[in-house]
Parts: sequence; C-alpha cells; structure tokens
Amino acid sequence: MPITKEGFFSLVKNAVANEVSDIHLRQDEKPTFRLRGDLVAIKMDPLTEEDMRIICHVLIKDEDILLLLNKNKLKEYDGSFAVPNVCRVRINFMRYQSKMGLILRIISDKIPTTEELKLPAAINKIASAGQGLVLVTGATGSGKSSTLAAMINYINRTQPVHILTLEDPVEYVHSPLKARITQREIGNDTVDFGSALRAALRQDPDIILIGEMRDAETIGIAIKAAETGHLVFGTVHTTDALSTIGRLISMFPPEEQHAVRQRIADNLFATISQRLVKKIDGKGRIAVQEIMINNPGIRDAIQIAENTSEIYTYIKKRSGGMQTFDQHLTDLFKAGAVSMEEAKTNASKPDDFERNLNFADDD
Repeated sequence: MPITKEGFFSLVKNAVANEVSDIHLRQDEKPTFRLRGDLVAIKMDPLTEEDMRIICHVLIKDEDILLLLNKNKLKEYDGSFAVPNVCRVRINFMRYQSKMGLILRIISDKIPTTEELKLPAAINKIASAGQGLVLVTGATGSGKSSTLAAMINYINRTQPVHILTLEDPVEYVHSPLKARITQREIGNDTVDFGSALRAALRQDPDIILIGEMRDAETIGIAIKAAETGHLVFGTVHTTDALSTIGRLISMFPPEEQHAVRQRIADNLFATISQRLVKKIDGKGRIAVQEIMINNPGIRDAIQIAENTSEIYTYIKKRSGGMQTFDQHLTDLFKAGAVSMEEAKTNASKPDDFERNLNFADDD
C-alpha cells in the first residue's frame, strides 16, 4: 500500500522525537535516519517509485514538481517545507541511477539558544560585535546553521537592530523580539546571493547573514559591507581558521589577492570552526569549536602570507575567549561531557592529546 501524506508526516514526527538530524528517502530502499551521526535503517518497507512521487508532491511546489518528475527537465531541487506543528525540513531532491532520492535536514521550530547548545561564552561576545566579518565554518552537518541561529537569536533578544538574512533556503524562522528581522530566500524572494547582497546595502541593515560564501562576488560584497560598518555573518565549508582565510583569498584572481588579504585582515572579526562529537551519555552530540578573534597580532599574521601559520600562537593563548579544537575538547572531557576515546578520535593531534592533557594536569 502506498505511503500517505499522514504516514509521511508520522515518519518525520518520529524522527524529531528521536532527535534525528537527517532523513534519507531513496527509491527501493528503506527510509534511513541519521541518528547521532550514524545512519540507521527504519523498520518499514522499501519506498517504491510511487511512494517517492507522493512524498515529492507533499514537499515540493506545484510549479517545480512536474519539472522534477520529468527526467529530462530538472535533475536537482533545493527547498524547504514546514511540517505542521512538528518542524521544518530542508529538502534536497536528486536523481541517481534513474531513481529518485530525497535528503531532508530537520530544522526545529524552536530557535536554539547559545546556552541550550552549550556554546562557549565567547560566542555571545562575538554576536555582540558592532561590525566586521564573522565566519562560521565546518563540514556539512557540523551544526553551522544551529550555531548561527543561536547567535541571531541572542542578538534578537538583546539588541534593537535590523537583521537581514539571505538564505538558500530559509531554515530557522525567527520572530522579531527586540530586533526587526527580514529573512529572504534565494529563488523565492531574490534571484541570487549577489543580487540580494547588492540590494542589502540599500535596505538599512545593521546585521547581514549570508547563508553561504560561495564565490568572489559574494565575499567581496560581504567584506565591503563589513567595511561600511555592518556586522556580517557567513558560512564557509572549511575546517579551521587557516583554511578559511586561505579559501577566501584563493577565490580571487592572483593580481587581486594581496589587496583582498589586507581587507580580510582589517575586517575579519572572528572565525568559529566546529565539528560535532558524541556526548558521553549517548544523548546527542555537542559542538567542539576552534574560536579565533582578530587582534593586532593575528591581523599582522594574516597580512603576510608567510606568517599566517603564526595565528595559532595567538589562539593557543586563549585571550578574549579564543581556543583551539583540542583545548575545547580538553574542557569538555574534564567537564565529563565527552569520553577520552571520543576526544582523542576528534582531536586535531590525537597522538598528542592525552599526553598534553596529563601534562596540563601535572601543572
């Protein structure tokens, strides 16, 4: 018997109840949940082509669905959908081997707080910056969206400002508290990030959030916005501060890279790089973060390519709330939040982690 709309909603509700991050729906396979980082098949019959079509009709706009189901038209689709009284989901539709697949990222209806996510105190300090560029980085599925949502939530609760977000698609939907919030979705509300960003500077924002820094044009306009007194948040798919700075600069032609390096040094306020690790109690995962906050020493290191690696000399000092991944892992281990095995597995330098921990204890 084919799946029903109600049956699909029940599946999503079950995923939310079990704190699942993603749902994998693939033709001729059982639905699969990503639970605490692992993929777990659900006890259901494999989804037929008819099941996949029914789910697509539930999730995807009418004007796009015919193009998707016609194999010669649209091959991929990104969007979002609100499951009533349950959650929102970010949608990616794909075709593979002439079959259909859907990946659904679950987005809670409740906006997380920095306290609920157990983020370091420095995150609220960064969210309170008056201007500059703040980049949240990490691999896909590392919790970047949740961290950004929590930071915007903190600003919304504490500052009378105009927050403008440019997202593809809109994930967490914020209600105005102290702040006025304008959330624009690429494709629905504007053509692309470049067009939206150029218009953004004429829309009187205090704070601009860019869903993803994808190209030189987006990065260039983001830096310009920071230069003109705005606080700009963005995401980059990089692993740490050094790779983030390198990625931004490499987006530009060689003849422009020196000038871009200087502009980044002057306007980058902070980078927050993160990965998720399993909690020791087995109840979900927690973000481990490398935090770099720009200061005169780091600014000088960014300006000269040969000196960029010196940034870690400053991060390790933990001044102003900065920390390396391994320092944060040490804190979490000592607090009983993660196991030694999990900490060593996720450490930047696993072979040195336990030895350095013991050395710190001796001190």
